[in-house]
Amino acid sequence: MALAIGDAAPDFTLPDQNGTPVSLESLRGQRVVVYFYPKDDTPGCTKEACNFRDQWSAFADHGIAVLGISKDGAASHAKFIAKYTLPFTLLSDAEPCPVATAYESYGLKTFMGREYMGMMRHTFVIDAEGKLERIYTKVKADSMADTILSDLGLA
Repeated sequence: MALAIGDAAPDFTLPDQNGTPVSLESLRGQRVVVYFYPKDDTPGCTKEACNFRDQWSAFADHGIAVLGISKDGAASHAKFIAKYTLPFTLLSDAEPCPVATAYESYGLKTFMGREYMGMMRHTFVIDAEGKLERIYTKVKADSMADTILSDLGLA
């Protein structure tokens, strides 16, 4: 079943770049951007992460948390963060994972009209009450952060 604006955002608890568990529920009371991406340090994923980095002050000024999620492990995330000076948290949704995977809760990947489990490049804005405020399934890696800020009237 596809998620829709106004739905409760599926909760998750995943390890960050330091191996520390982070739950979506713990961020209630503030807006959260959750963006799923395929792999650390690849061209499109780097463009997307750097766009969030370059717009970080606007997100921080408005109290918006940013969480990037991929299947890469904590060590890979730590290197990616260090290499590009990323100021936000990256979470690992690797298999096997001791907690429920987030990508399964947030939707299926689509390729050539077929849906299947896999890491998609989708972005979600979750409001302070934990409801989906915006859903982006067609992500432009080099301008996703700009688009979000504009759509929220913060640009």
